[in-house]
Amino acid sequence: MGNWIINHGLSAFIVVAWMGINIFLFVYYYMFYDVGPQFEYTRELLGAALPWARAPAAVLNFNCMLILLPVCRNLLSLLRGSFMCCERTMRKQLDKNLTFHKLVAYMIALMTAVHTIAHLLNVERYSNSLAGLYGPVAGNLSMLGDSTYLNTTYLNPIRSHSTNPTLFVFTTIAGLTGVVITLALILIITSSMEVIRRSFFEVFWYTHHLFIIFFIGLVFHGAGRIVRSQQVTDPPHNHSFCEDQPENWGKIPQCPIPQFAGGFPQTWMWVIGPMIIYLCERILRFIRFMQPVSYRKIVIRPSRVLELQLVKDGFKMEVGQYVFLNCPAISRLEWHPFTMTSAPEEDFFSVHIRLAGDWTEKLIKMVENLPEGAQGPSISVDGPLGTASEDVFKYEVSMLVGAGIGVTPFASILKSIWYKFKDSNPNLRTKKIYFYWLCRETHAFEWFADLLQVLEKEMEERGMKDFLTYKLYLTGWDQSHADHAMVHFDKDTDIITGLKQKTLYGRPNWDKEFEEVRKDNPSSEVGTFLCGPQALAKVLEKKCVKYSDVDPRRTKFYFNKENF
Repeated sequence: MGNWIINHGLSAFIVVAWMGINIFLFVYYYMFYDVGPQFEYTRELLGAALPWARAPAAVLNFNCMLILLPVCRNLLSLLRGSFMCCERTMRKQLDKNLTFHKLVAYMIALMTAVHTIAHLLNVERYSNSLAGLYGPVAGNLSMLGDSTYLNTTYLNPIRSHSTNPTLFVFTTIAGLTGVVITLALILIITSSMEVIRRSFFEVFWYTHHLFIIFFIGLVFHGAGRIVRSQQVTDPPHNHSFCEDQPENWGKIPQCPIPQFAGGFPQTWMWVIGPMIIYLCERILRFIRFMQPVSYRKIVIRPSRVLELQLVKDGFKMEVGQYVFLNCPAISRLEWHPFTMTSAPEEDFFSVHIRLAGDWTEKLIKMVENLPEGAQGPSISVDGPLGTASEDVFKYEVSMLVGAGIGVTPFASILKSIWYKFKDSNPNLRTKKIYFYWLCRETHAFEWFADLLQVLEKEMEERGMKDFLTYKLYLTGWDQSHADHAMVHFDKDTDIITGLKQKTLYGRPNWDKEFEEVRKDNPSSEVGTFLCGPQALAKVLEKKCVKYSDVDPRRTKFYFNKENF
């Protein structure tokens, strides 16, 4: 439990606090509408469906206020910079922005379902009340209409016996905006499923922008003021005395005709702040979109990995950060994240782009078809943006785990280490780095092996061979490759990478690796950084918990994962 608290305590507290606020809002507003005296007559018409409709609305307001904030990536980078003086545990919460975004979305979906079903029941009850199916009190309340002459105001928004409830839903402000909001939400959620996101990213990308329609509908949804409450009159209308004698309303002083009015719309007050913040976010992205970017170098690596070395005025980065790229020739609306592989000490920034999906395929084909010496296609850059890997130099010991192209943030880190040693940087706190790279194919190692060879040589010359321990794992091979490896097993360098460290076959034994790191660093804080699949993240997260010691004088592992 102590180890779990070290790694997950603050995250769990935030989720519990968020859930507590949701429960409080639901219970508070449920009781407000269920027992509030101003809704006594409204409940005569709607019954229990009234609080079941209004309580989810309050929860929806709160979560719609939160849903945009986790995707304001420039805001998160600003906060990350502001938290640099704070505990790393606080900064780690920013790396879980998409997880929280999904959690809030699930709550919105659930509350929307409850809110919608309850209001559909309300429409039916309004219609039945007008028909006199719920007794004389509900019938008399439904007959009240707006009349200055008679000094009456309506409670039941269905004013005629001939009104079709279905038509009522599609012709009122609340009903029409509710339908639009619900349809937009269904499309957003269904297109966000992982199978859609992975296979048809463009579908996910474009349907997600229905959030604009969702928020416009949300702001105007309450303007119809469908649910009405009793107003204070002079003399006051006494419910307990007057409820059973509607025939005397307006005829005796104790029972003046009850007055009703719709509540002031409140949703806009909840969401206006985040909407303004998100608008500023999009304006900043547009400004960056307009800033010119030039190519320094374009390289097509084996296995169709595209390396772009780019230059942009005023661009400053830190290790492990990422950028969003847009190519107007492919699509002006699509932005895709890529981790930078360059070091902050270099006068350019670079990304490595693996063929994965329609957008990357089109970009690589455009570059392959460029004439000799021509500049690449026009490209726009939003960033740099912060990630968990920024904290790598804040640990005495770091474990870097990359899977396939997920090695990119660690390329930036290892390059930066090389520059820091070259310049004899005295501020380098890191004393030891363990690097693990898992690849399915041999040619995936090619573009990164050169950097490792340089680092290997640099560490030997400085007498620091133990500073960097790296292990490369080939997880996929055929028999011919295995036979070739057996023939050349006694060579001084690896047959795949040319490095002194031989490539290993299969997958790491993580228990053995963590035990070894703990043994070699008995009193260190070890940062474990992953850029790779979720399945591997779950494994490493459990190992960090398992091998951390509650004793503050012993080894503790902190898990960090790249999230885009």
